Amino acid sequence: MDSSILIIAYQVIVLVFSIIIHEISHGFVAEELGDDTARRAGRLTLNPLPHIDPFGSILLPLILSVLPGGIIFGWAKPVPFNPLNLKNMKKGSMLIALAGPASNLFLAGIFAIVVRGIIFGGFSDLFFLIPFLKVIIVINIVLAVFNLVPIPPLDGSKVLFYFLPRGTEQIQMAFERYGFFILVFFIIFGIEIIYPVIEGIYRLFVGI
Repeated sequence: MDSSILIIAYQVIVLVFSIIIHEISHGFVAEELGDDTARRAGRLTLNPLPHIDPFGSILLPLILSVLPGGIIFGWAKPVPFNPLNLKNMKKGSMLIALAGPASNLFLAGIFAIVVRGIIFGGFSDLFFLIPFLKVIIVINIVLAVFNLVPIPPLDGSKVLFYFLPRGTEQIQMAFERYGFFILVFFIIFGIEIIYPVIEGIYRLFVGI
């Protein structure tokens, strides 16, 4: 089999499971804050089938993987939660949103520690693992940064709404209504804005 196909397959597999962990994290935090909707919906599982969005989890990553100079990202079906079950609806929604990107940064940090350990520990027999580990690190950093972009339905929009003052609810509703179209516009024309952030976090984590 062509090695490029294997590389693409590996990247997509890493992306899918990183997205799953991202979504499960939303559900676990929601449950800690009083809402068990995700558990009752069967979404607190590592089984990819309940999470996969055919376009966001498979088709889009495959398209991006063959484009020159592009970054691979995607999404899964959002884990459901009921904000009415939260003690503090606004703050709880923000914390639930942050849980996903935080889980991806945590994963990136763990594998960055492994890479540093291999390099600076002198484990030359394990150097062949470094490119594979770097893929995990990069994809998880990309997921974290991309999802923190403050455009609905991304997690960053929930963080943005938390800090907006009262009286802006109508603006928020309009932003959510047209958020998907704004997001598509951003992906096509503005995605390069986040590249320096991704590179900066990568250098901070890996150090090389």
